Amino acid sequence: MNLMQPLARHHSVFFLILRRLRAPLILLITAMAISVLGLTLVPGPTENGEVQYLSFFHAVYFMSYTATTIGFGETPYAFSDQQRLWVVFSIYMSVFCWAYTLGTVFALLSDRNLRQAIATQRFVREVRRLREPFYLVCGYGETGRLICHALDRMGLRSVVLEIDEAKVGEIDLHSFAADVPALCADASNPELLGYAGLTHPNCAGVIALTNNDATNLAIAIAARLLAPKLPALCRAEHRETSANMASFGTRHIINPFERFGETLALALHAPIASQLLDWLTGIPGTAVDRDRRPPRGHWIVCGHGRFGRWMVDAMDAESLPVTIIDRGLQTDGTHRWVHGDGTGAEALLEAGVQKATGIVAGTNSDTDNLSIAVTARELNPELFVILRQNHHANHALFDAFESDITVLPSEIVAYECLAILSTPLLVPFLDEIRRRDEEWCSVQLERLTTRLGWNVPEIWSERVNLSKATALYRRLMRGETISLGMVLRSTTQADTYLDCEVLFLERDDDDHLLMPAHDTPLRPGDELLLAGTRHARNAFALGIANEHTLEYLVSGEDLPDGWIWRKFSRRKQQAAKPHLP
Repeated sequence: MNLMQPLARHHSVFFLILRRLRAPLILLITAMAISVLGLTLVPGPTENGEVQYLSFFHAVYFMSYTATTIGFGETPYAFSDQQRLWVVFSIYMSVFCWAYTLGTVFALLSDRNLRQAIATQRFVREVRRLREPFYLVCGYGETGRLICHALDRMGLRSVVLEIDEAKVGEIDLHSFAADVPALCADASNPELLGYAGLTHPNCAGVIALTNNDATNLAIAIAARLLAPKLPALCRAEHRETSANMASFGTRHIINPFERFGETLALALHAPIASQLLDWLTGIPGTAVDRDRRPPRGHWIVCGHGRFGRWMVDAMDAESLPVTIIDRGLQTDGTHRWVHGDGTGAEALLEAGVQKATGIVAGTNSDTDNLSIAVTARELNPELFVILRQNHHANHALFDAFESDITVLPSEIVAYECLAILSTPLLVPFLDEIRRRDEEWCSVQLERLTTRLGWNVPEIWSERVNLSKATALYRRLMRGETISLGMVLRSTTQADTYLDCEVLFLERDDDDHLLMPAHDTPLRPGDELLLAGTRHARNAFALGIANEHTLEYLVSGEDLPDGWIWRKFSRRKQQAAKPHLP
């Protein structure tokens, strides 16, 4: 994009103001000129037989302070009656001109187009001044707010485009550590994406989170054409949109309904693998319910919209009988169909809720979903309930009901985006797990939970390079052999290990290792995906970065720290050497 375009837009704001104020300014200048000219021509008092006239300078000086402050007095001498009459005329004329000018200014300030142009100018200036990596977040709804707060906690900047002016105003009310440049604009406009930093050298990625698939598709296309090297994370709620994005190479397409459909299908088909994924992808610190597994049997799906279709597909993949409750007309002949909304007992009883094993309340109304769940539980207390929550603001109601699984699409998208941004290795690792059988998943789940417990651990990645693993990288470059088990030792007791496990090891030569053994030798450039406690994370980072700590982990020797202690240590070693005769 031409960098002169924002500059031209900035100048257009200035010229727009001049055009709107053209008539008032001309009127003010004309009134000033008439007043000054009149004062120079009107005769003043007679002194020593000569009529006095104001000079041009004194006339301009007098009218300047008279027009703004209603005068300091008559200068350089007392005026004649003719001059005072002219001054009275000039004062009233200037009052009329100033009133007209101020009215025009107030009308101009309330003009929506001008305020938008000024806001755009300020926004472009803020984005241009960014000197650290930032993410362009398009859409500041529930998902966008979660993403921005998470990026802020990670020390990353964000720039926001949001079409709803009220949501843009909310950004200033939230406590961000760093300012978040935001603009009320349509993110599908590629010119505005350029203003928001799409082609900025410090832009680290684009996140399209609007609730409009067409807008997200336009953002994905603009990112692909204008900044093909940038990672683009795009939300899509329709299958056609996902397919369209995939056709031109969008890297990360996140359909919350499809993601949960895959999760449900995996839970029905491979419950151990699903439990392992829950343990790895949950909120750190929360406990994983060991017994929360969707049962096999007859299911009822209330609402056959986008979400409901994915749920039906997941159950069809496992050959489970499904009854659909929906207000619309039956769209297929393969499932039993009950006309209704499921909020009343009649439709649920007709669908066989008393003999069903599970129900999905998946309409786009939170009130209807809660009503369906409460009624179904009264009719069948043992029912497994999957409850769709559309708006985060209703979390108190959904928490009070205590469903077996609550699906909040905004959180699904936010967590997957954060996983991709913070730990890129997590995505290929989870793909590897989905391809493994139940026996392998059971062994790994037992091993990991035995060491780390059933609370969701911290998941992070470390790369063996000069910036993050200084000590380890230098030793490996010198040809030393250091195994994975050495750097996993405790920094205080070398005979014990940290409370963490290496889940995945990625190498530049595509020699990737899943759950690598402790005797695996490390190489420069390796990237590790780890799971463990916060203390273990800090200790591991210290061990691979600090030379003295790494020496202790490798050899068990605690090297002295500081120049004085190292000097005493060398003297002690020299004194201990045997003296030759």
